[in-house]
Amino acid sequence: MKGKSSAVALDSFSSQAMIKGRAAASALTPKLCVAVLCLASFFIGFFSPSSFFCLCSRSTSPTTLYRSGSVGNASIRIKQRPKALVVVGINTAFTSRKRRDSVRETWMPRGAELKKLEKEKGIVVRFVVGHSATPGGILERTIDAEDELYSDFLRLDDHIEGYRELSAKTKAYFATAVSLWDADFYVKVDDDVHVNLEKLGKTLARHRSKPGIYIGCMKHGAVLSQKGGKYYEPEFRKFGGDGNRYFQHATGQLYGISQDLAAYILANKDILHRYANEDVSLGAWLIGLNVKHINDRSLCCGTTDEVGLPDCESKLRAGNACVASFDWSCSGICRSAARMRDVHRRCGEHSNSTVAR
Repeated sequence: MKGKSSAVALDSFSSQAMIKGRAAASALTPKLCVAVLCLASFFIGFFSPSSFFCLCSRSTSPTTLYRSGSVGNASIRIKQRPKALVVVGINTAFTSRKRRDSVRETWMPRGAELKKLEKEKGIVVRFVVGHSATPGGILERTIDAEDELYSDFLRLDDHIEGYRELSAKTKAYFATAVSLWDADFYVKVDDDVHVNLEKLGKTLARHRSKPGIYIGCMKHGAVLSQKGGKYYEPEFRKFGGDGNRYFQHATGQLYGISQDLAAYILANKDILHRYANEDVSLGAWLIGLNVKHINDRSLCCGTTDEVGLPDCESKLRAGNACVASFDWSCSGICRSAARMRDVHRRCGEHSNSTVAR
């Protein structure tokens, strides 16, 4: 997926107004586009994730247009994206090769099997990584060589990797993924988490006809105001006084959103504020929208066995496999590169059933 622009024409839709001068519109700046969008919203009388969006490109290519709902009856013909049930983006770093290999050797198919998963079940899986601060350097060349070998990367053209840039990466991922695939859902997962893709597909399929879906293990974590802490929030005063808690949002190991919400992020990516923590940022972007928060605890099963069997293994034995599993104490599977095989052996769903499509 290297070198692909996130400005990709989307599927055919209906628009209330005649749209002219698309080439000229492509020269609009993002700020001007937002102003035009707000004005149009005022006259039309609505603005929501399912509204008509105008997206501006800095390039000379035609403006990308998106809709998640039908408006009017004027038809415009534009190109289609590949359809899918879900795009699963595995957040990874340049130096995490061992983690990626542990994922490839367990729950993520490789080669022809990866393509078969996309074709037969509509599940697209890619490692997501941006670029280094040194273009053409050793980190870039190493990832390029790995991608040549496996062809399982989604490169974020405009994103520079860095731990403090995870919120920006999350935004870039959703904006890029919804531009490249016409999926019902877009999921982000960390590369130290075990996932049962069959169960993930079945879980999401139950919600595919509903708009505004935000699914994950919901929480109301404390706003950490102590400077130097791992999850320190520099803008903690925005959330109230000392001891306050965040609004409801999904924990960062794995979460997913429906296409209309991903399109909203794409349309507004230049003005969405980024907080220190990427899971908080996503929750903040969606908090003012008509969103259905789905708290599904099968997306955050435990993998440790302090007392008896691990949570994910006991649920599998009871016939209720988990979607995702990790150690809460490590915010992922502790020493995942070494332990992923064992977690997969004990908690992996090994059936031949197909995902509802």
